[in-house]
Amino acid sequence: MTRTLSRRQVLAGAAGAAAATASNVKHSTTVAAPAVLKQAGPVNVLYWGSYSGVLGEAEQAIVRMFNESQKDVVVEYQFQGTYEETAQKLTAALQARQAPDVSLLSDVWWFRFYLANALAPLNDLIAANEIDTADYVESLYNEGVREGVSYWLPMARSTPLFYYNVDAFAEVGLEEAPEFWSQLVEVAPDLVQKDGDTITRSAFTHPTGASYIAWLFQAVIWQHQGLYSDPDFTIRINEPNGVRAGAFYRSSVADGWATVTTSEMEIDFINGLTASIMASTGSMRQLTEGIGDRFEFRSAFLPKAEEFGCCTGGAGLALMAGSPPEKQEAAFKFIEYVTSTEGTTFWSQNTGYMPVRKSAVESEDMQAFFEENPNFRTAVEQLPLTQPQDAARVFIPNGDQIIGAGLERIVINLEDPQAVFDDVANTLTEEAQPVKEAIAALG
Repeated sequence: MTRTLSRRQVLAGAAGAAAATASNVKHSTTVAAPAVLKQAGPVNVLYWGSYSGVLGEAEQAIVRMFNESQKDVVVEYQFQGTYEETAQKLTAALQARQAPDVSLLSDVWWFRFYLANALAPLNDLIAANEIDTADYVESLYNEGVREGVSYWLPMARSTPLFYYNVDAFAEVGLEEAPEFWSQLVEVAPDLVQKDGDTITRSAFTHPTGASYIAWLFQAVIWQHQGLYSDPDFTIRINEPNGVRAGAFYRSSVADGWATVTTSEMEIDFINGLTASIMASTGSMRQLTEGIGDRFEFRSAFLPKAEEFGCCTGGAGLALMAGSPPEKQEAAFKFIEYVTSTEGTTFWSQNTGYMPVRKSAVESEDMQAFFEENPNFRTAVEQLPLTQPQDAARVFIPNGDQIIGAGLERIVINLEDPQAVFDDVANTLTEEAQPVKEAIAALG
């Protein structure tokens, strides 16, 4: 797993710094240039990104497209690694006063920098550029708003989806994705293939903590009528409903129909090593291109347990508070471009992430794309049923890793879920304290 930071390193480190200061990408959409800056140019701004593979190609392509669309701003793109690695490097860069002007930040990281006063408020820039925020998908936009002020605009927003091998499921009599997990459990033994005692194809595969198992389990714990926490950071993961969800995960491996990947879920699915996975809608392009015509796969809403449950996720864009005003204005032009109707249409079609603009979802371009690529439509249709994640994962520093490490103990070591979640709850309660103090200090 990614090395974690202590609960005070992110808050105190970033706060101290703030106080001191696609050649292979399908270009199916032409993105209009933003309004010209009312100042001499070009203004050079530094952007830190977090994507590799096909996502990285799309990210670099949209930077090139922006730079070619106008002459007032030049964005320098720098890849910083995963979401976690980007946040860790940003913490260090803020302390060293060498931060970028604009950075991609995930759903579990932007809030820490907000608490540290390291992010610039965006309301004035939004107004100056006459951006209609009502056109953003409301639930995605509102996640980046605190006390009526926007700090984080949605870009690469996602939900977990259920992906399944249509051919494999047809072999066991499932013509559609299971509506309930119990339907998958019933046929799971028949989906499993073995070579002796070695499983060559599992019915389902779990990721590790480093691959966002805590994000995916957020949906599953809701489906069992449990919670990670209340909004006030009262930890509830170790209550009976949460433990039942943990027991379900444990039994999937202990009963022999689910495995835990040693690489990436998407790669295992592409290679036919598993018949189904839960993964981000942002994995869509990778799966589409990786599978090709080897077999048919589909995306579907997540299965239910007692009820339906699904969360949002992904990343957005933020400006650094310590960046000079002229740099902030220039960097915001890039944010405006990327999150525009045309920009988000390009990004969605080339990655699988959801369009963050209502006008993009409703556009002829996007509707035609969905008609031709129905797998890409699933997340948009599922979105109205989703909700923001519990505070324990997204607002507690390292909450994702703490929960993920506990889940690894359950699915890899097959430990007792009650004992594991009791440990996790104790750690989360301790880690939440400085966050509660920081929120109180902000008034």
